[in-house]
Amino acid sequence: MKYSITTLGCKVNQYETQAIETMLQERGYNPAQEDGSADVVIINTCAVTAESGRKSRQAIRRLKSRNPGAVVAVCGCFSQVSPQEMVELGADIVFGSGDRKKLVEEIHRLVKERKNRTSTEPAPVCSVDNPFKRQGFEKLPAGSVSGRTRAMLKIQDGCDNFCTYCVIPYARGRVLSLPLEEAAAQAAALESEGYRELVITGIEIASYGKDFRNGVGLADVVKAIARAAPGLRLRLGSLEPTIITREFCRRLAAAGKVCRHFHLSLQSGCDEILRRMGRKYDTARFFKATELLREYFPRCGLTADLIVGFPGETEEQHASTLEFIQKCSFSSMHIFPYSVRPGTKAAKMEGRLSRVVKTKRAAQAQAVADAMEIAFLESCIGDTLPVLFETEAEGICIGHADNYCQVSVPGRDLRGLVKNVKIEGLKDKILVGYTV
Repeated sequence: MKYSITTLGCKVNQYETQAIETMLQERGYNPAQEDGSADVVIINTCAVTAESGRKSRQAIRRLKSRNPGAVVAVCGCFSQVSPQEMVELGADIVFGSGDRKKLVEEIHRLVKERKNRTSTEPAPVCSVDNPFKRQGFEKLPAGSVSGRTRAMLKIQDGCDNFCTYCVIPYARGRVLSLPLEEAAAQAAALESEGYRELVITGIEIASYGKDFRNGVGLADVVKAIARAAPGLRLRLGSLEPTIITREFCRRLAAAGKVCRHFHLSLQSGCDEILRRMGRKYDTARFFKATELLREYFPRCGLTADLIVGFPGETEEQHASTLEFIQKCSFSSMHIFPYSVRPGTKAAKMEGRLSRVVKTKRAAQAQAVADAMEIAFLESCIGDTLPVLFETEAEGICIGHADNYCQVSVPGRDLRGLVKNVKIEGLKDKILVGYTV
């Protein structure tokens, strides 16, 4: 039996997709060819923006049409908050953001029914729970089904922040954490399987351990993972700026294996907009976080998310945001025009801006971000960077440095290896050099 999975959204969705694939393969399913038909079609949806919801709906229609007769299963954040819409789009199985093991069981059950089906078509299965009533962290197989280079380990789920623009707490529920000992054990197992880098991910990893109520936090689990898997270099997922204190940075640096790249959740460079977004910091606190990270991880890559065109945002406030992101000198940014999410406080706010204005402001911010990215890449010329190589084609190997810059070198048989590379130049936003 052949399966096809389409994943939208964040690294957590990517992690959960590979776990679903692992469980399917354990039951004898194989991935379909890219241009081939599938017996099972799975869409792992995203709800972070209205655009991601649109893409989720579009993917369901397209893949259902391309694979007539296939079992169509939908899961993820968008199906969590809009399950009936998924049924109406023709999904056979609708799950939300939890219980992937049961999802795989339902897929397998329905596939067997289809093989022996009568004239009666089974009714759609809709199994979407209340995310706020979940008990305990859902344990899923970690790793990757596509190779032994970089693995992901999800250590946390849920979010308690309830920012005014965000629907994710309603899709994921409250903070739940993977016990520290289990995180360390999974990391050690991944190292023994041959992985060289571990991406520590979650919905809001800065809240790791909050549900334990015993003082254990993100720095503790990073330390435990580093001790259990000393051969892995560690890359952290998105961080809330409020977790970045001098003590936190000191403990990360002492772990010895943390990559010099940090992704920060900024969202706005204007204090008034941050307040109306329900963020728990101001620009001064955010900038202090960038200074601390650069102090303890010299020449690190700093990336950030930014929302432009929030309801009521003035031209002056937008200009202050552009000035602030330049001050932060990010190595790269993700720019999003504000997107209305029903059920959030921001959806009821006055002063909603037109698409034309939001598109213009996003383009202005992107131009600033692109210039900062080029400046950061050019500053790497002459450096020697440790690079984990991931792909090879026609004698050219490409991977990511510890600061998350892409690096290209001539060579063969480097995939899965970490090599020091002397950077000589830059081509199409990719650093080029040679191994030393």
